[in-house]
Amino acid sequence: MDENVRWTEPGCELKAELEDMEKRNRLKWMGHCLKYCEEIDSTNTEAKRLAASGACHGTVVVANRQTAGKGRRGRMWESPADSGIFMTFLLRPKVDVQKISMLTLVAALAVSKAVSEETGCICQIKWPNDLVMDGRKICGILTEMGTSGSQIQYAVVGIGINVGQQEFPEELREKATSLCMQTKTPVSRVKLIERVLEAFEKYYDDWAVHGDMRLLRREYEGQLVNLGREVMVLAPEGEYPGVASGICDTGELLVKTADGSVKKILSGEVSVRGVYGYV
Repeated sequence: MDENVRWTEPGCELKAELEDMEKRNRLKWMGHCLKYCEEIDSTNTEAKRLAASGACHGTVVVANRQTAGKGRRGRMWESPADSGIFMTFLLRPKVDVQKISMLTLVAALAVSKAVSEETGCICQIKWPNDLVMDGRKICGILTEMGTSGSQIQYAVVGIGINVGQQEFPEELREKATSLCMQTKTPVSRVKLIERVLEAFEKYYDDWAVHGDMRLLRREYEGQLVNLGREVMVLAPEGEYPGVASGICDTGELLVKTADGSVKKILSGEVSVRGVYGYV
């Protein structure tokens, strides 16, 4: 890549452009309250702090750098300054606790649509919480929630998108990529954030009609990178292969096993990877 090309906006420019985005916001409820942090421990953690202080549904937290970014299963998420999108949505859904995991799928659909529209490149979903381009990860999603007894107080949906990175640590080079590495052109973080917010509001409202994926299922399956392919299910009781056959209305992955039966895979219980690699 040309070292003279600016692949992402430095933090100060990101803040100014986000402020302009907030002023022109025409969405119904997403992003009407937006907090920018030049550096933060974790946007998910900050969103939880805001939730505790009464922040509204649709609040968005964006950081230029995270010092303790969160990934699934306690992993760290690499969050160097000026390189990616690190943001979290604070939501206050009125649904049962067991339905919250579907927000990860809703967010994945929104990111897939936004990235494809902004870059013109195909972006697909690796169930449940990753997005990939050319077989490599460009985005991870982490959904967490706060409860009081059996009642949901809030949910936070954290989204990390690799935008301007030109290299990765050795252990990630074979399975991670960035939008700029894929497109060979600069990508505006703010324009992409704006597209994600627009798409997420629409998909969330569709999801909230029934509290499940029935209105989004067909579109989601159309973006599913594993659909019809062999996968390896990594379950607590042991690994087993199968063929990914889509999702059900409640968001579980449907996997057809060797004996012809179809199992519903819960995202909180297992991981799924390709038989011959990451996807």
